[in-house]
Amino acid sequence: MNRITSLFGIQYPIIQAGMVWCSGWRLASAVSNAGGLGLIGAGSMHPETLREHIQKCRGATIYPFGVNIPLMYPQIEDIMNIVVEEEVKIVFTSAGNPKTWTGWLKERGVTVVHVVSSSRFAVKCEEAGVDAVVAEGFEAGGHNGREETTTFCLIPAVRNATTLPLIAAGGIGTGEGMLAAMVLGAEGVQIGTRFALVDESSASQVFKEYCLSLGEGDTKLLLKKLAPTRLVKNHFRDTVEKAEDEGASAEELRVLLGKGRAKKGIFEGDLEEGELEMGQVSALISRQQNVEEVMRELVEAFQRAVGKGYNL
Repeated sequence: MNRITSLFGIQYPIIQAGMVWCSGWRLASAVSNAGGLGLIGAGSMHPETLREHIQKCRGATIYPFGVNIPLMYPQIEDIMNIVVEEEVKIVFTSAGNPKTWTGWLKERGVTVVHVVSSSRFAVKCEEAGVDAVVAEGFEAGGHNGREETTTFCLIPAVRNATTLPLIAAGGIGTGEGMLAAMVLGAEGVQIGTRFALVDESSASQVFKEYCLSLGEGDTKLLLKKLAPTRLVKNHFRDTVEKAEDEGASAEELRVLLGKGRAKKGIFEGDLEEGELEMGQVSALISRQQNVEEVMRELVEAFQRAVGKGYNL
C-alpha cells in the first residue's frame, strides 16, 4: 500500500488514462477489475453519453473508477453535475485551472486529481486543494504541456516542489518504466498509450493495428501554436508540419484542424486524414492484448525489476 492505492482504494498504483475515443466503460471497468483505476474519458462524450458510460461502468465493476474531464470542455457545468448526480467519487481534471472546480467537487465528496506539465502548476494544484497530481512528460500522446519537459526531468522537479501524492505519466508502458518513475519520486503511474491499444479500448481496430506497427520517431509533437499535440505520421500530420514550416498562424492551423478530426482518426479509423494521437512508448508495443494480460505483465515486470536490486 502507498498513498495512491490508499487514496483510490485500489490494489496496484496503476491508473488508466482518460483518452478521447479510447476510454469508454469497457476499458475503465476492465482496468478496475484487474486491480488498477479505470477512467472514463469525458472529453469525447456528450453529457448524456457520459451518464450512460458511468452507469454501464458501475454495472460492470464493483471496484473504484473515475472520470477524466478536460476543463476546457464546452458543456463543463453539465458534465460536472452528471458526475455528482451519478455519485462518481474520483475525478481527474486537465487542460485548465484547477481552482475553478476543485473546491466545488471536494465539497460534494469527490477526490480530485489534476494533470500538470510543470512543477509550477503542481504548486498551484496544491494551493487549489487537489488530492493528488499527475505529472505528465512530453513523451505522452495527445495534448501536451508547452514546456516539453521529459518525464524523467519532470517527476523529480514536481516531487521537490510539492508534498502531494504524485502520479507519473508520459512514456510509461512497462513494469520497468513504473519502477523508474517511482525511484524518481512518483507513487503511482498513469498509462495511456498501452491501454489505448488493448481489446477493450473503444478506438478503431484499424487505428490500433497501425499504432502497433509504429517505430521510434513515428510520433511528433506539433500544433504548438494551438495546443501541442503528439501525432502519428500520416497525410494529415504531413500537411500540418508543412503548414507550420511555412509559418502558418494559429487561426490557419485551427482551420486546417477543423472539427471532429480526432474522432475521424481514432474512432472511425481514417488513417490518412484523421488526427492520430499516440505516445512515444508505442514503439515498444507490437501486439494487441487484453487488459488483464497487460496488468499482469506490468505487475510481474515491476516485481522482477525490484528484485534485481542493482548494485554499482
